[in-house]
Amino acid sequence: MLKPGIVTALGAMSGTSLDGVDAAVIQTDGVTIAGFGPSAYRPYSVEEQAALKAVLGRWPDPELEDVAELIETAHAQVLAGFNAVDLVGFHGQTLAHDPDSGRTHQLGDGQVLADVLECPVVWDFRSADVQMGGQGAPLAPFFHFALAKYIKADAPVAFLNLGGVGNITYVDPRRPKVEADGAILAFDTGPANAPINDLMMDWFGYDHDADGATALAGTADQGIVDQFLNHSYFARIPPKSLDRDAFAGLAEAVDGLGPEDAAATLVAACAQSVARALEHCPTRPERLLVAGGGRKNPAIMQALYYATQCRVVPVEDVGLDGDMLEAQAFAYLAVRVARGLPTSSPSTTGVSAHVGGGTLSQPRA
Repeated sequence: MLKPGIVTALGAMSGTSLDGVDAAVIQTDGVTIAGFGPSAYRPYSVEEQAALKAVLGRWPDPELEDVAELIETAHAQVLAGFNAVDLVGFHGQTLAHDPDSGRTHQLGDGQVLADVLECPVVWDFRSADVQMGGQGAPLAPFFHFALAKYIKADAPVAFLNLGGVGNITYVDPRRPKVEADGAILAFDTGPANAPINDLMMDWFGYDHDADGATALAGTADQGIVDQFLNHSYFARIPPKSLDRDAFAGLAEAVDGLGPEDAAATLVAACAQSVARALEHCPTRPERLLVAGGGRKNPAIMQALYYATQCRVVPVEDVGLDGDMLEAQAFAYLAVRVARGLPTSSPSTTGVSAHVGGGTLSQPRA
């Protein structure tokens, strides 16, 4: 049983960019944030990344046991470095996500980690939402609302996470609680780092475009970007979500370009998809607070400003850690699950009612 009041929770996240495992501690009661603790990062090796990429798109299958062990081992290695933790939130590695068919698959068994770490673990965060008709993503918005309160925002802001896929949360911190009407709206914006990272690996063997140098040296093909923006996804009313490979045609479209122009085109597609996303927000946010690897890419940040004409800043500008926001989110959500509080709502995933997903596994003797 989780003790009452503020607890110390540890969250872990391995995102669609497949770069590694983020782990971070927060102090929370599942509603407010009292503070943040240490964090750590365990990168995947080139061989591990290749093994994970090879199984993307796969649904549960006994043949995935070796990859599941890889994921669980990597997480155990980084999580074991933390002490005095009351609860762990383990997201697992998303391999396939098809909410329209009522399916989502995050590989990794939280019971294994609970036994290894000798600590309660909350996992399988998305299944309940999908089973009740939701998109199962994004799941960080309830945390984003708590963050807006934590930084004492007094006007609507938007949190933009640029991982493999981009997602945005519009937050009105003037609302009394996250469940209130108009408090949050969240959805996936479009591809972010994943196609750029894949391009850099294919051309140069690098896992990302350092300092946006390749993109900044190129010129975007606006024809390709315009064709990309004609995708039916952008006209759909949110909430809505994407799989990592939902825009595979974009990567194919830039195949005929040199690496610089291809990278610039992918950056422009990312930024302009965010601009389209802002059209769905109830009001224009006062700031666009950017987290995830994309905030470190000057080409993306510059393109975001020109595409949105909005104040675009990394979350560090308000005292947050943009590398660890998603790991912190799953620490926060783990506490909510343990306390029977909702983790998603009609305005975040399109689920029919407020839902508290997740499985709580206790360590076995």
